[in-house]
Amino acid sequence: MNISTRIILVHTSLPANIGSAARAMKTMGLTDLVLVCPKHFPHADATSLASGASDILANARVVATLADAIADCEVVLGTSARNRTINIAQIDAREAGQMAQQYGANGAKLAFVFGREDRGLTNDELQLCHGHVFIPTNEVYGVLNVASAVQVLSYETRMAHLLASEAPVTTAASAAEPERMPITLVPWDEELIPGEDMAQFYTHLEQALVAAEFLDPANPRQILTRLRRLFGRTRLDRPEYNLLRGFFKRVIALSADAPRRAAAPSPAIAARAEQERP
Repeated sequence: MNISTRIILVHTSLPANIGSAARAMKTMGLTDLVLVCPKHFPHADATSLASGASDILANARVVATLADAIADCEVVLGTSARNRTINIAQIDAREAGQMAQQYGANGAKLAFVFGREDRGLTNDELQLCHGHVFIPTNEVYGVLNVASAVQVLSYETRMAHLLASEAPVTTAASAAEPERMPITLVPWDEELIPGEDMAQFYTHLEQALVAAEFLDPANPRQILTRLRRLFGRTRLDRPEYNLLRGFFKRVIALSADAPRRAAAPSPAIAARAEQERP
């Protein structure tokens, strides 16, 4: 079973962790590994720890930024052991595996993102993700090695694929669990938007908000962050994306034309003036 889910390691310091992660992936049938600016790679330690998964390392892509790593991904889930001041949708490891199966079955690329060994992902990096994956570890000591976290999520992803071949998989949370912000999983018949296009979308959105004087660039507050959360939860398809980009374009054009339109009388006023002329 070859599973299309992508594993992304960000700024990994120890090459041994890269090799161990590759081994964890291969045991569960995952092959797509992307490394964001690793400190040492290629490296003998990575090859040694990969054991029989050297092919995963050989085919791994190395990129400069997380944005590059997710450019062709429709769904991005960041991993973190810490609560953040900026909340995004929270998903436990089992739900994340089910999401990987469901999106993959519909041809969408889903990626799990793992951060630095010492401090994980930054808030800016998590804002590029549509959800925050957590592994419900021991409350007394819940620190997982990067490769161990990769193993857990790779396992859950494989189990979801195996279960899907036997019976439908439900993503409903237990009623006893605390309420979390959901990511809606619904069938779709249009192309979902990958990360590269969404980066352009958010730039265009910001320009429209500034043009409409709704957003002050000098004091943006949490407006863009909350809008990212909103669109991250809904997952735009191509027609929705094109509709909103057209709307942003129109807002910007009307804002630029506002002074001229303000100086000119409206058609109704002009017509009334013409009728009242002696």
